[in-house]
Amino acid sequence: MDHLAKAAAVIRTEIEGIEAMLGRLDGSFTAAVDILREAVESRGKIVVVGVGKSGNIGKKIAATLNSTGATAVALNSQNALHGDLGIVSDGDTVLALSYSGETKELVDLLPFLKRFDIKIIALTGNRSSTLGKHSDVVIDTSVGSEACPLKLAPTSSSTAMLVMGDALAMVLLETRGFTEEDFAKFHPGGSLGRALLTKVSDIMRSGEHLATVPPEASVHAAIAAMSKARSGAAVVVNPDGTLAGIFTHGDFARAFQKEPAIGERPVADFMTTGPVSIEADHLAAEAIKVIGDKRIDDIVVIANGKPVGLVDSQDLARLNIV
Repeated sequence: MDHLAKAAAVIRTEIEGIEAMLGRLDGSFTAAVDILREAVESRGKIVVVGVGKSGNIGKKIAATLNSTGATAVALNSQNALHGDLGIVSDGDTVLALSYSGETKELVDLLPFLKRFDIKIIALTGNRSSTLGKHSDVVIDTSVGSEACPLKLAPTSSSTAMLVMGDALAMVLLETRGFTEEDFAKFHPGGSLGRALLTKVSDIMRSGEHLATVPPEASVHAAIAAMSKARSGAAVVVNPDGTLAGIFTHGDFARAFQKEPAIGERPVADFMTTGPVSIEADHLAAEAIKVIGDKRIDDIVVIANGKPVGLVDSQDLARLNIV
């Protein structure tokens, strides 16, 4: 059996299902986002309901919504009929997942949901199903074929629901003006939380750990200052305190290869002028992005127009920022 060919066929089938769903995007999606936003802004919940594989997908969608500031709960349809329906309140929105739209537990639940002042958004592969007919908005997640060789196990259909759930959550996020700072509030743990909650001023090298020299200082003096600060770069500072440039070990190595006797030459002859810099009150996450985008090791930190520190990429792992 050619395992790679089989795997490629599965992936291709699921991609085709998503592409077909992409082509069907219409005003129903916009209406669904508006309903979800209204619920969140009025302090209502998004109740995600599903059974079986749809229920598993629903749990992930609810988790994504929660992580982006939209209060959501995953409700098991069967348990809802035995007391858990108490989690639903007037003003909530129900996001109901059923590919067939005829899942018995979910259909049985519909009359009881209708007793609340809520809106129902259906993610289903059958618009004319019982679920579709009794929902305020129906989003078509139908696929041409399951990726299962037996055409039985939910594969393409569950992927389509997951992708549509992500699309709803991400568009809702943007519509609400959700920011990186907001995101950080819901992810305080781990490197992601640290990066989003930590400011540049919290991670920069400063004081005795920051090597600074004037432009007229010799290369020898700059190397000595870097060694004392145990830093891979020295910030070159003008007499008025403004930034003149940066001199790194890389600058020294390149200059030394061309001219070994550079020790007494002024560091200004070999420094990098106009180095990449960042404000001290910016998020550490921004510094990480700049380091990656610019492919550099050091960023000069500025406050009130003057250099006050240095972010060294080697410090980020030690500080558990990346």
